[in-house]
Amino acid sequence: MKKGISLVLVGMLAAGSLVGCGSKPAEQSNSGGSSQPAPSNSSSGGEKSGGAGNIEETTIAVGHATSDSETSHYQAYAAKFKELVEKNTDGKVKVEIHPNGELGGEREMIEAVQLGTLDATITSSGPVGNFAPLSNAFDFPFLFRDKPHAYKVLDGELGDEVNKQLESVGIKNLAWAENGFRNMTNSKHPIIKPEDLKGIKIRTMENKIHLDSFKEYGAAPTPMAFTELFTSMQQGVVDGQENPLSVIVPNKFYEVQKYMTLSGHFYSPAPFLFSKSKFDGFSPELQKIVEDAAKAARDYEREFIANLEEKYIQTAKDNGMEVLTASEYDQEAFRKASEPVYKKYEAEYGEFVKKILDTK
Repeated sequence: MKKGISLVLVGMLAAGSLVGCGSKPAEQSNSGGSSQPAPSNSSSGGEKSGGAGNIEETTIAVGHATSDSETSHYQAYAAKFKELVEKNTDGKVKVEIHPNGELGGEREMIEAVQLGTLDATITSSGPVGNFAPLSNAFDFPFLFRDKPHAYKVLDGELGDEVNKQLESVGIKNLAWAENGFRNMTNSKHPIIKPEDLKGIKIRTMENKIHLDSFKEYGAAPTPMAFTELFTSMQQGVVDGQENPLSVIVPNKFYEVQKYMTLSGHFYSPAPFLFSKSKFDGFSPELQKIVEDAAKAARDYEREFIANLEEKYIQTAKDNGMEVLTASEYDQEAFRKASEPVYKKYEAEYGEFVKKILDTK
């Protein structure tokens, strides 16, 4: 496997500055417009796939941990899914959305989906490794070159490999939606190089790759449910956290965090997980409507985030955050500090990581 790890590290270095904070595609230029963008592909995959005359009446409960504000990406996903399912079933299927972690933290909701006590959840990838270990491979630092690279991996055969693991434990992943590239915030001082994280208590997801990465950077990582995070930062239980802009700003972390570095250190997908027992109980017609709606909502949500990226940054600045751009921090030093994490997990994930890096 020595050859494998060398290829991994070469791939990391080759990615260079392409990661940035998400490599926003050129067409996503209306960042200063409405806070509720209407992407041109909002109905993609969501057209009616046949009459709804034979569709059974049912209710689908969808939970998520983020806010229900108009700039919340999870809420945008759930709302689009609801719109398409209800439209394409002529209202026979109702979708109930439960935001703000009212049904529990992300791991609790995934467990509920697995047990069949919750129908669906859109979640970060952090806790997913507890149910499908291969999904941890998506969480290595500086792994994805840009968003199109991530989409090619997640929407293709490699994403399907993780989906099969999930299905084997009673969970059906209908789509890989998005959180985006993750960025560091804290209440102490600007983070420019790994040494700046020394002694910083930083909340991470319940993910072993993330924990080990921040240990290598010199921080004191603390896994914690998202629902506990704001209060923990407010009370000084942790000094900082790392999340995409789509989480940091809609959840008003600027109220308890002073400094943000647009580090783009991890790319974070957001799987839409469905109870397999619930899905298998649907008629084939309803299964197709639900699957099509999940994929259309994925495309809508990805563009929703991209359209708001610059607005998120400006909102953070307007609310007193000091923001370091991707060009102002030492990305190369963080890449170097990440190498031991790749080496530690080479036997477990090396081949799969190589496939990700080789994806064009």
